[in-house]
Amino acid sequence: MRTIYLIGSLRNPQIPDIGKRFRQIGYDVFDDWFAAGPTADDTWREYEQSRGHSYVEALQGLAADHVFQFDLFHLNRANLGVLVLPAGRSAFTEFGYLVGQGKPVYVLLDDPERWDVMLRFATGVYTDVHDLLRHL
Repeated sequence: MRTIYLIGSLRNPQIPDIGKRFRQIGYDVFDDWFAAGPTADDTWREYEQSRGHSYVEALQGLAADHVFQFDLFHLNRANLGVLVLPAGRSAFTEFGYLVGQGKPVYVLLDDPERWDVMLRFATGVYTDVHDLLRHL
């Protein structure tokens, strides 16, 4: 079975529905990262700051390493990626990692009026989830 790493934002409520749609057409989808909730990064930051850690120091901590290793494991096992916009910084790092691995990565745009040349790295760019589902 082909596995999709669904890339996106913890603050994007569309992620679970899009993951479900890919499952309905037979894909294994990794979107479990979404379970952390929309404030996970903020809560982690507040916790680390309460311990007197800077961002750079917190990145070296056990909590950050645990989340990083979890996501990296699933990035490595995925056959392809789908970046759902809007998304944050880590999403573009995950996108680049998959592209660098030679894996196909598709982009689902949230605003087709905003153009970006660098999306040429993507295997395909779509404005509608139905069109992307048909392609896959």
